[in-house]
Amino acid sequence: MDAGEFLGLLPTDDPKKFTLPVAVGIATGGNFLFGGCALAAAIVAMETALGRPVVWATAQYLSFATVGEVMDIDVVIASEGRYTSQARVTGHVGDREILTVNAGLGERPVRYEGQWTDRPEVIGWEESPGRTNRWALPGSLMERLEMRIAKGRQWDDLRGGNGQSDGTSALWIRLPDIASSGAALAVLGDYVPYGISQTLGEWTQANSLDNTLRIVNVVPTEWVLLDIRIHGVRHGFGHGLVHLWAEDGTLMATASQTAIVRESRD
Repeated sequence: MDAGEFLGLLPTDDPKKFTLPVAVGIATGGNFLFGGCALAAAIVAMETALGRPVVWATAQYLSFATVGEVMDIDVVIASEGRYTSQARVTGHVGDREILTVNAGLGERPVRYEGQWTDRPEVIGWEESPGRTNRWALPGSLMERLEMRIAKGRQWDDLRGGNGQSDGTSALWIRLPDIASSGAALAVLGDYVPYGISQTLGEWTQANSLDNTLRIVNVVPTEWVLLDIRIHGVRHGFGHGLVHLWAEDGTLMATASQTAIVRESRD
């Protein structure tokens, strides 16, 4: 299946308008739409409306859409050139705006290419332990993804003072039966909040304010390595970056975020 089918995104009679029923399968354990799924839905909508692949997309998260609600997705084409288009999306439930996404789409026929960063040396997915789920919501997104910890700790082991001193952690994630695409990577890019908890050594209940996905080279791969790098936490906000790697070492995309950091509650 493609990312749109995985998300449950639905077209309408207007080629620039789509709907996304917020089902359990694209929600967090807290019963609200996972930010990466919201960005992915916006990307699919723009790519469908324009017929061009996404190059970058940045989401500003404004509110929460909860399970049982339907988010309307409206595409506006801001500019369209020979090779590059600029577009934006608003996602809303009734009059409540959930997110705004700005993006660039297209491909340019130039001969320059290269990759100047290396995948971190971590254990492979075969040796990595499965990640435990801290939520008890059957059928949620976290149960649809197979996750293995390449570098980091289980939730029950985050008790303070035992975080990642270099600010890095890593997860192997497999999206079952979904073709590699920019939208599929958007689902996986929303993991800076996870890295903040791993770095601080305790669950912080962080949630994303934004997510910027930049596509480098999407290739077929069963497992994606999330190389999570936290840059800093101060004044109740954390900032970081995720590199998304294919199994063969190809850098497929980067995702950068700022998250609200709250002290954990039992």
